[in-house]
Amino acid sequence: MRRVVLGFAVLVGFSAPSWADEHDHGSMSGMDMGNMDMGQTSEMPGMGEGVLGSYPMTRDASGTSWQPDAATHEAIHAMAGDWMLMGHLRLDGIYDWQSGPRGDEMAFFAGMAMGMARRDFGQADTLQFRAMLSPDPFMGKRGYPLLLATGETADGTTHLVDRQHPHDLFMELSGTYAHRFDGENSGFLYFGYPGEPALGPTAFMHRASGMDNPEAPISHHWLDSTHITFGVLTAGFVHDDWKLEVSRFTGREPDQYRFNFDSARFDSTSARLSWNPDEHWSLQASWGFLKSPEQLEPNENETRYSASATFITPVENLGTVAATLAWGLKRTGHGDKLNAVLAEAEWKPADLWTLFTRAEWEENAELLAGGEVTRAGKLSLGAIRDLKLADHLKIGLGALYDFDFVGGDLDTAYDGDPRGAMVFLRLVAE
Repeated sequence: MRRVVLGFAVLVGFSAPSWADEHDHGSMSGMDMGNMDMGQTSEMPGMGEGVLGSYPMTRDASGTSWQPDAATHEAIHAMAGDWMLMGHLRLDGIYDWQSGPRGDEMAFFAGMAMGMARRDFGQADTLQFRAMLSPDPFMGKRGYPLLLATGETADGTTHLVDRQHPHDLFMELSGTYAHRFDGENSGFLYFGYPGEPALGPTAFMHRASGMDNPEAPISHHWLDSTHITFGVLTAGFVHDDWKLEVSRFTGREPDQYRFNFDSARFDSTSARLSWNPDEHWSLQASWGFLKSPEQLEPNENETRYSASATFITPVENLGTVAATLAWGLKRTGHGDKLNAVLAEAEWKPADLWTLFTRAEWEENAELLAGGEVTRAGKLSLGAIRDLKLADHLKIGLGALYDFDFVGGDLDTAYDGDPRGAMVFLRLVAE
């Protein structure tokens, strides 16, 4: 069964939003038709348009979030009658080492398989289905070592601290319907089980500024941890380069059983305003009320605020640069107001080389057992070199190094400023 589901996700396909592939920038060029019927591809209405409205399809990112129009979509494309299909697979084999008394080391697999099927009806209506799966559950309930990271539960009885939780096998199963009123205005409905509500920036594994970094940000639970939510309904309105959307969704984070489907409660609310002022920029501000997000603290609610800006541009003779600056604030049921800031960037000086960096700072009430609010930071530097195996297949070898910064009571707990590193081998089909 697992093999069938993963195969479906790759073949039916969703294009992973990216910015490095020049063979497909909102067009049908470079499409691999295989044995499928090409049909009237060149006459398909809206083929270069986004799912939610009359803008370039390169703007679409995770869930209903936006990225800059200067991004591109890396994917295997095909046509099946009137349906446009896209698929993408990324698998990382990682060795992870984290230093100090709270560190650990581990080898594991991470990544995603994504599939999308889209059909345009006339000039006004679009229907899209999307699926995304992850191998994360096979790494075990404890997830992988990541100093200064917190969030969710490891086993249903203890808090997960200094580790990144595994994502569920089913990361997204969603459907979207959009209607264009005219050339500038459209409305849409998005349903996911699981899915991503209108809260925060594009999820980290899809952000053009960080998608080649296999390590989760320690600010994940301030900015984009709701990207796997079991029960999401979003309604939105697009006017030119503006988008306003409201979601009703399940506030509870996924439980420790990573292969199942959690209950849909639709007990939480979020709203997001997005603006793409030109092809290089995408900005968002959002708010969300999460009812009982933590399984171990079921009577505590949480309010989140976030704002972010993503920038993508080619630099003459120096390749392409993508960068994101994001801020998140959590107001917890204990009365804490906890901030986090993220700045990350990727530079692609050549087609098969990528250099990346990420800097973060957080206020965290979970790193020490007593709930004391502490402050910590992390700086990551890394690179990956890809080797093309075939037209739609490449393998890459990469590495990153972490500098962690602690102070106060954390200094004793971590025995000074710890370090971390990852070496990874990546297989990509797109």
